[in-house]
Amino acid sequence: MANSANRLQIERDFAQAQRLGRWLSDEEALSAAEAEARLRQRQQEIERNRGKLWALTLICLIIPPLWPLALGLSLYLLFPLTTRRVVMAAGLGLTLLVLLSAGAVAALVVGLWMLFG
Repeated sequence: MANSANRLQIERDFAQAQRLGRWLSDEEALSAAEAEARLRQRQQEIERNRGKLWALTLICLIIPPLWPLALGLSLYLLFPLTTRRVVMAAGLGLTLLVLLSAGAVAALVVGLWMLFG
């Protein structure tokens, strides 16, 4: 068992050396292994979060007042990048609208103050 695992590791190292055109040093190999482990851990975390979001979406589908949330979660689960961009654009637009409205109200108040004051 250990012999086959060792042989598999050697074959992987050899394939990587062929791709890169050189053997990796021990530090480089350790760094690459750590990066790969972090990537696997991040992918597992993303999959766990997606499972939780699917469960929340199903719960929201059962409760009629939460259907808009279920729609939003479904869109996010199906199209994560596009939904994120649309939400960011809508948030920035809403923020800009609030700031412009506040500026208009302030200008109106100052104008009325100057007119009647």
